Amino acid sequence: MQRSTTRSLALALLWTSAACSPEPAGRPDAESTDASLSAGADRDGQPSSDAARDAAPPSDVGPPPRPYPAPAAWPPNRGPGGPRRSFAEAELGVNCAFLDGGEGDTTNHHNLVVMYDGFLLMPWSPEFGVTGGLTLWDISDPCAPTVQGYGFTDQMRESHAIGFSTVGGGRWAVTSHQRQLVNGGVLFWDLSDTRAPTVASALELPGFFYPDAYARVVLSVFWQAPFVYAATADNGIYIIDASDPRAPQLVGQYIFEPLLRAGQVHAVGNLLITTAAEGTRAALLDISDPAAPRPIPGGDFVFRTGAGEPKEIYFSNIGNGYVYGVRKQGGGGVMVYDIRDPARPTFVTEVTSNGNGGYAFVKDQFVFTGESDFAVQYDLSDLIAPAEVRRFNLPGDLDTATPIGNVVVLSVDDKAGPDQGSAIAPWAQEPDNTPPRVTWAYPSDGATGLARTSRFGLVFNEMVDPSSAWVGSVRLYRADLPPEQGRVDGEVSAQENVVNFWPRAPLEANTRYVLEVPAGGIIDFNGNALVEAFTATLVTGP
Repeated sequence: MQRSTTRSLALALLWTSAACSPEPAGRPDAESTDASLSAGADRDGQPSSDAARDAAPPSDVGPPPRPYPAPAAWPPNRGPGGPRRSFAEAELGVNCAFLDGGEGDTTNHHNLVVMYDGFLLMPWSPEFGVTGGLTLWDISDPCAPTVQGYGFTDQMRESHAIGFSTVGGGRWAVTSHQRQLVNGGVLFWDLSDTRAPTVASALELPGFFYPDAYARVVLSVFWQAPFVYAATADNGIYIIDASDPRAPQLVGQYIFEPLLRAGQVHAVGNLLITTAAEGTRAALLDISDPAAPRPIPGGDFVFRTGAGEPKEIYFSNIGNGYVYGVRKQGGGGVMVYDIRDPARPTFVTEVTSNGNGGYAFVKDQFVFTGESDFAVQYDLSDLIAPAEVRRFNLPGDLDTATPIGNVVVLSVDDKAGPDQGSAIAPWAQEPDNTPPRVTWAYPSDGATGLARTSRFGLVFNEMVDPSSAWVGSVRLYRADLPPEQGRVDGEVSAQENVVNFWPRAPLEANTRYVLEVPAGGIIDFNGNALVEAFTATLVTGP
């Protein structure tokens, strides 16, 4: 069932305003800016008026060309990026540093971390809110991290995900929100100065209720810019238009029947992936109309073991066309399902740990999970025989283990030692030098009959630098024209290992398009750039 009384008007206004919006200006460095200007381009990577007139073809051969900026000409990060330190074999799995969020981090309740602007970024807050914030560290030497940014708020709650966007030319993030214990929703942050992140706005969602930490609260968010999808347990999925992060608007609500306690949510192009929190179920939804999710026949499934026994998961994550459900009890570990055909989710493999699962993160062939009393690194390069690589330890409820380069950040969300809510431990001896690559796209290459409101999603083998996903590195254009003439304007956004392209206006009917990710643009947290270019051909319907 889907509730969205203002959906049609809101979506129509979104397309209209987006089509009239200019391309967000970046922050190119002086050298690339001078080179662009000397070639007749303005500071948005667009041709200058004189250059456009000189280069414009006759009107009967298509629109005037608008060359793409170079893939790697995105604004430089302030920080140095991921870990640069090598380790001895004996140091692997041993904690070498602890992370405390700062003055306001009085509870030491931590969850995931990511990299942003070249720094490690941690959203921190307990499940009951009251105190929270964002802290950024330089972890080029991961055993000697230094604080590079700090923002505090009393409007945040425990956040299991953080999304990013550059809508309107800004730099924004979204986390979970809670106010005065009982009210909450989503919280938008202004990251224009990562030395001092500030709250941009808060949107309270109907039906939010705490102190039940699982029934009617925001458990995760996903920003497929400009829309944010919020998984809100028994309240289902809320859909938020964040075209202006300072004034977000609620567009609609999708409630699952039968009830699915929505925990984790991912938007990959036209596909919304939702898994239960402390439940057995998952649901794959068609969001080709982004404000009106629809069930995909066959896309609702139950997590089962290889023997067919239903098992509860605590949370999940996605990677490489698979969903990884972290088994809550009864053996711990991970159950893996192939969702590349959303109408036929298929069990792939499982591995157990005798733990009690928390959250999962994927890097290359490895999956890292928190298991309450310990964390585990699994090697899934052989899906027939997945193997445990090593375990990590940190006192407290160790639910999260996030791989960042050749280290993993361990985080506990309860019972932490003083100023030890997170720890850094190496898992590989040498700094990461493996480039990112596209491992799954949705809609897939060759898809036809696509809705004119389609978006296009890419999943990578590892988390990617959000700033490197921009108009120069993710491109959509008509196949019957040169790229600079067939260019489609759109919003590009990245969250963890997922990159999305949202066209700013409906696509043309019955038209063939090319989605291109050129080499040298998108990078991982250590600055390794994409080597294998990716292209897909996609065709719209009527």
